[in-house]
Amino acid sequence: HEYLDVRDLKMYFPVTRGLLQRHYADIRAVDGVSFTIKKGETLGLVGESGSGKTTTGRCVLQLIKPTAGEVFFQGDDLCKLSAEKMRRRRVNMQPIFQDPYSSLNPRHTVEYIIGEPLILNNIAKGDAMREKVADLLELVELDADMAIRYPHMFSGGQRQRIGVARALATNPEFLVCDEPVSALDVSIQAQIVNLLEELQERLNLTLLFISHDLSVVRHISHWIAVMYLGRFVELARGDDIYENPLHPYTQALLSAVPVPDRKLERTRQRIVLDGEIPSALRPPPGCSFHPRCPHRMDICSQQPPPYIEYQGRWLACHLYK
Repeated sequence: HEYLDVRDLKMYFPVTRGLLQRHYADIRAVDGVSFTIKKGETLGLVGESGSGKTTTGRCVLQLIKPTAGEVFFQGDDLCKLSAEKMRRRRVNMQPIFQDPYSSLNPRHTVEYIIGEPLILNNIAKGDAMREKVADLLELVELDADMAIRYPHMFSGGQRQRIGVARALATNPEFLVCDEPVSALDVSIQAQIVNLLEELQERLNLTLLFISHDLSVVRHISHWIAVMYLGRFVELARGDDIYENPLHPYTQALLSAVPVPDRKLERTRQRIVLDGEIPSALRPPPGCSFHPRCPHRMDICSQQPPPYIEYQGRWLACHLYK
């Protein structure tokens, strides 16, 4: 197995109605995705809100039990582990959440917030814990004496650094970063992404980096997976996706990313997609992207495209055979 190996992951949320709560449909949040991440690499997972990327991250960490599929981490299938074994495993895999304002408890000091995982997992107590917290704060480029403060005394960017320090407390090897910069100002976003990149090199971390913005994952990701309505539509090396996006959805996402070159920016075409992402409760027949696709053909509304290997990447699109 690769370091992390996810196979045919599915997460269906049942929808019930009436007094007897009869099950009448499923929301297919994640509908059969497979990917691997090598040790020390980053997979960027990109898609609009509602595409299922956050659910994928939570299923990988077993914060929610997937409906079907396998998640192999260092050779163990996490979906089959007991709660107790999973709890011990979780020391090694940690989340960084989207909103630094709501993911830190306002009643606790920074020392307690970062130190709690150390105490809970019997890693350090008392003075040893305080020392470790000071080291972690310095690791994320904050002053050690900030440990006695409360979250409301910090800016959004500083809070996210505290969130990163807390995630690193148990010396994990694998991090799931769920939109870690989307709540921050653009100027701060780059700082946090750079920090994660530096930490990855220093600590040999493996990352699953989730974002709705292709420009954010660009520099940190070795591979990029583009997700639409619970499925992957394209999975390729980072550079390949930017230089030559093949799937019409990837092309549209990329056309929304601004380019620093003025002349190029003026001449290139913006692809504006019609409508919103459809509901996962009633996905369109055939290729789920076809109602919004500028290149749709008759076959697109009739049968779903197979997910095939094509020129060194993976694609689900009828344009490529």
